Amino acid sequence: MNATDFRLTATDGEARLGRLETAHGTVDTPAFMPVGTAATVKATTPETVASTGAQIILANTYHLMLRPGAERIERLGGLHAFMNWPGPILTDSGGFQVMSLNTLRKIDEDGVDFRSHIDGSRYRLTPESAVDIQRMLGADVSMVLDECTPFPVDRAIAAESMQRSMRWAERSKKAFVERPGHGLFGIVQGGVYEDLRSASAQALLTIGFDGYAIGGLAVGEGQETMFDVLEATIPLLPIDRPRYLMGVGKPGDLVGAVARGVDMFDCVLPTRSGRTDQAFTRGGPVNIRNARHADDPRPLDESLDCPASRDYSRAYLHHLARSREILGAMLLTWHNLYYYQDLMARMRRAIGEGRFRAFAAEFAAEQANGDMEPR
Repeated sequence: MNATDFRLTATDGEARLGRLETAHGTVDTPAFMPVGTAATVKATTPETVASTGAQIILANTYHLMLRPGAERIERLGGLHAFMNWPGPILTDSGGFQVMSLNTLRKIDEDGVDFRSHIDGSRYRLTPESAVDIQRMLGADVSMVLDECTPFPVDRAIAAESMQRSMRWAERSKKAFVERPGHGLFGIVQGGVYEDLRSASAQALLTIGFDGYAIGGLAVGEGQETMFDVLEATIPLLPIDRPRYLMGVGKPGDLVGAVARGVDMFDCVLPTRSGRTDQAFTRGGPVNIRNARHADDPRPLDESLDCPASRDYSRAYLHHLARSREILGAMLLTWHNLYYYQDLMARMRRAIGEGRFRAFAAEFAAEQANGDMEPR
C-alpha cells in the first residue's frame, strides 16, 4: 500500500458504499469524522469517541502548529500517540482557519502571513510548510493548502482565489512525502460558480490525488445551493477515489450529500451542540433546556444503544444543563456523536441493501414528525 487505498463495494443510485484503507486502519464509507481540532474531541475521551462507532477523526494544522507545536508532537511520537487515538486521522491544512482571520492575515502567491489569535505572534504558512506540518503530526490523510472562498463573493474574485488554490495544490503535491498508508487530498474550490468548480476539478485531476474534497461550502450559501454545487461537481470527480465534503453538516445535509455521491464528512456541529444543550434525535433537534423536559422521565432517544441516550432521563439532562454541570455537556456530546455515527451506519446498510431512496424518505418523515411530547 503506497498511499491510502479506496475501494467501492456497492452503489445505490449515486450513493456509494466503500472502504478507505490507511496506515492506522480501515474507514467504512460514507463516514462522519468527529472534529478534534486541538488534538481532542471536546467534552469527551478518545475511548468514548471510539465507542460511538467513529473510525476516523479530524484534527487541525493551524491550531496544532500554534499550540503545542508540530515539532513537539512529532518528538512525542506523533498525533496518534499524543492524543491516544489509535485509528486514522485526517488533518485540515489550516487554510480555512487562516483565511477566517481577516485583518490578521496577508495573502500572496507564495503563501499567507498571519498573526496568532492566541498571542498575536507572527507565522507564515505555505503549501510546502502546511504539508510538512501534517507529516510531522503523522496524519493518515493530509489536505492541500487552499484559500477558502467566502460567500457571497464576486465571480472574478472567486476565479482568482480558485486559480491560486490550484497552483498551491500542485506545490502541495510536490511537497508531499509518499509513505505507506498515507494520502493527500486535493480540494475543489470555485464558490457557487459551476464553470469555476469544473475548472478546479480538472486542474486537480491533472495533478492527481488520493482523494478529492469539495471545499468552500457550508459558508452561508444554504442547503439548496450547496446541493446544486455538489450535483455539478461530483460527476467530475473520479469514481475510484473518495469524495469528502468539508465542514458539513446537519443530519439532513449528510443524507442529501450521500444521495449525491459524497463519501466523507466532518463538522463541529454534534460536539458544539452538545456543549450548548442541543441534542439530535430521530425526531429532530431537542433543546434540553426547554422547560417541557423538566419532569420528563423518558430517555433522550431510546432508539439508540448508547448509555447517554438510553440511561439518563430528559429531566436529569435538563437539570444538568440548567445547573451548567460539565456532565451535561459530556452526556449530550456522547449522545450526539453516537447519533451521527448511527445515522452513517443506517445509510451504509441502506446502500448495501439497495434501499437508500426508501431510507432517505423514512429519514425525512422521522424528522418531519418532530420530537414528541411526553404523554
